[in-house]
Amino acid sequence: MASAPSRALPFLSPPSTAPASASLRAPSSRLRCAAAAGQAGFFTRLGRLIKEKAKSDVDKLFSGFSKTRENLSVVDELLTYWNLADTDRVLDDLEEALLVSDFGPKISFRIVDTLRDQIRDGKLKSGTEIKASLKRCILELLTTKGSKTELQLGFRKPAVIMIVGVNGGGKTTSLGKLAYRFKNEGAKVLMAAGDTFRAAARDQLEIWAERTGSEIVIDNDKKAQAPSVLSQAVKRGKREGFDVVLCDTSGRLHTNYGLMEELVSCKKVIAKALPGAPNEILLVLDGTTGLNMLQQAKEFNDVVGITGFILTKLDGTARGGCVVSVVDELGIPVKFVGVGEGVEDLQPFDAEAFVEAIFP
Repeated sequence: MASAPSRALPFLSPPSTAPASASLRAPSSRLRCAAAAGQAGFFTRLGRLIKEKAKSDVDKLFSGFSKTRENLSVVDELLTYWNLADTDRVLDDLEEALLVSDFGPKISFRIVDTLRDQIRDGKLKSGTEIKASLKRCILELLTTKGSKTELQLGFRKPAVIMIVGVNGGGKTTSLGKLAYRFKNEGAKVLMAAGDTFRAAARDQLEIWAERTGSEIVIDNDKKAQAPSVLSQAVKRGKREGFDVVLCDTSGRLHTNYGLMEELVSCKKVIAKALPGAPNEILLVLDGTTGLNMLQQAKEFNDVVGITGFILTKLDGTARGGCVVSVVDELGIPVKFVGVGEGVEDLQPFDAEAFVEAIFP
């Protein structure tokens, strides 16, 4: 009696001379590739959507930098009645205005020297042209050294973001506001309460989780170390199909060697739980500290490798030039800026919008 003809599975290619095991592996590989491509596309769209929201929220950025803009309003006064004979005096006053706004000596001197050379060469012949050149100089500094302002979320789920910084800089609040933005774009978000030193931080993050509709992993026995909490969160994120895992960490002074080393441990356990993670390590810096933030940024970067900055409390300071200073000094992009207390006031950073906000 003849046996019934074998029926090929619809997703398999026609029979070949290759071993059966190889034929069966091929579709699985193709499906994995398709899934990976789909996840990569999701994260690309997610990063782009968040960045595009920045362009629609220019008014928030503009109002958030009002104190810095007020500080720099002297620039318009200086340039309105500029003439060639007054060049040295005007540029000296311009230099002082940049320094007061915490652009830093190196950047301020470089910008003024560039303007002086352009005036001397006859390239700038009016106050309007000088101001336009000033804005171009600042924009070039930001886009040359800190161009990757979009979140780099990788190619597979979950994307893992570590939030680090000193005490009082706004880490936990920034994480909560990030979660809000991700949830608004349809992402499934898991928070990790890795600030195990401060009981209030866990409570604060639980409030943010409830407020944003996110899940959260906490230290239930209140004795676990931060690396353990973060490892559990990343494993859960992978197991349950979360899109993004946001990892809070304890605030620490950059001069405390032991606590800084704990960050290294946190980074290692995340990478062990999910090779290639974390996708971003964002350092939260208090904008009111101005240029004092530079040493913090250098220390954190040397220890854990920072991929981007979140600059907070910029609405309460006239020292907005520190945005340019930190990018120029370290070549690390600003990803977000805090320009208010509202949940939507953590704004994706846009260099062109920033320059227009401080020099309208």
